[in-house]
Amino acid sequence: MSKVVLITGGSSGIGKSIGEFLHNKGFVVYGTSRNPERILNSVFPLVSLDVRDIASIQTAVAKIIAISGRLDVVINNAGVGITGPLEEIPTEEIKNNFEINLFGPIEVMKAALPQMRSQKSGLIINITSIAGYMGLPYRGVYSASKGALELITEAMRMEVKSFGVHITNVAPGDFATNIAAGRYHSPVVEGSAYEVPYGNTLKTMDEHVDNGSNPNEMAEAVYKVIQAKEPNVHYKVGVFMQKFSIVLKRILPDKVYEKMLMNHYKL
Repeated sequence: MSKVVLITGGSSGIGKSIGEFLHNKGFVVYGTSRNPERILNSVFPLVSLDVRDIASIQTAVAKIIAISGRLDVVINNAGVGITGPLEEIPTEEIKNNFEINLFGPIEVMKAALPQMRSQKSGLIINITSIAGYMGLPYRGVYSASKGALELITEAMRMEVKSFGVHITNVAPGDFATNIAAGRYHSPVVEGSAYEVPYGNTLKTMDEHVDNGSNPNEMAEAVYKVIQAKEPNVHYKVGVFMQKFSIVLKRILPDKVYEKMLMNHYKL
């Protein structure tokens, strides 16, 4: 029997690529979007879901279970970027980022787990970020929200293992998607103490995304995770140096690693 998959944020970018890949592999795929009626080219059905709205999450999950009778895989992919000097990012934007990148995925897991427990099987894949393994300048809020989801996953997978449910993280590096267009950019303020260094760093970040890897690499990685009998705690997907940066953080003295990052961002 084909596995039923729910992908949050399935209308574009990495989520869309994963959905199309799994659809072509014979999975029953449901994606989500805040405005599914606006998406006309999806090869799999999209249901309405806003990860900031608990009722919306519960309704979407219940709808998919009612249609398919089960829920085998949940991919928490919906997320949003945010950049800026922490001093200049409005507090409401920081809270919004955590609502989408952390609290939303938690609520999706809460909504899916009762069904998975009753099935005595299920897999939840949280799409985090290599940026979640380190505090990056002018991306501190994003690093923190994704890093928090990594740790939540580590804890929850131990809590649900006895139910036959697996939870894992897949952390992508830079991929060529529209995330840069969708993220919150704190404006580069003329005369600000951060005007020059933040402006330069913002250009570097956008170049990394523009020159990023093909999102299909994430789709193939997620497919392999779904096929694994006992998924690992963490997976990293990206170019060698992005993945190696996590290794370096573990082995280098803190100040040496900090200096390496500052040189990379020309700070």
